[in-house]
Amino acid sequence: MRIFRNTLLTIVLLVAGTFLHYTLPQHDVVRVVNTYQERQDLGDWTRIFWANPDDQSGTLINRDVQFIQTVKKKTWLLGFFQRDSEKVMVYRNEDTGWSWPPYFKFDTASLQTEADDLRSTPEAPKWAVLTHYGWRLELFSAFPNAVAIKPIASPDMTIIPWFNIIFFIIIIALILFLRAMWMQFRERTIDPALEDTRDAWEKVDAGLDEKRGRLSRWWRSWTGR
Repeated sequence: MRIFRNTLLTIVLLVAGTFLHYTLPQHDVVRVVNTYQERQDLGDWTRIFWANPDDQSGTLINRDVQFIQTVKKKTWLLGFFQRDSEKVMVYRNEDTGWSWPPYFKFDTASLQTEADDLRSTPEAPKWAVLTHYGWRLELFSAFPNAVAIKPIASPDMTIIPWFNIIFFIIIIALILFLRAMWMQFRERTIDPALEDTRDAWEKVDAGLDEKRGRLSRWWRSWTGR
């Protein structure tokens, strides 16, 4: 039973962690190389990796999507520390509207203009912090969705994800609060009920033992054994 419970808990944590990693905002230090627009087919299951900002887009099998091509600074430890190396990263630029995830993004055109203004070359680089959510999955042609972009003076800037930190603090506090409520409820309600049930079963067992004893004595009185 304990193995099953631990396995189920591990699966739940993995699913929740994967969901949060995809949904929560991430920050990359990038240099914009190019921006472009391309028509994308949305007719298969990979549609889940694209935004669904309005009712009409839910019925279209393809649409034009804007992209931002960048050179990204590699990081490790969830982006807290930068590495000296770089890699290519392409972001899509789509409105999220009122749908999930709740970024309420309606400024795709403005963001594309800002990215255009930050285009640069390796000889004269312009660095920026690009906020996004999602993953880059080349096998499924999935791209992270850019949410905001802000120029910075140096690519060595350390970015602290305050939103994510506060979010996890609230989640942990909520879990601890619910756990305390459950423990209190269990101590006041469930444990006494179980104790009463246990006492009732013990009384029933004692009564049955007494009846079996009487029946055994009666049988011996008639049979002599």
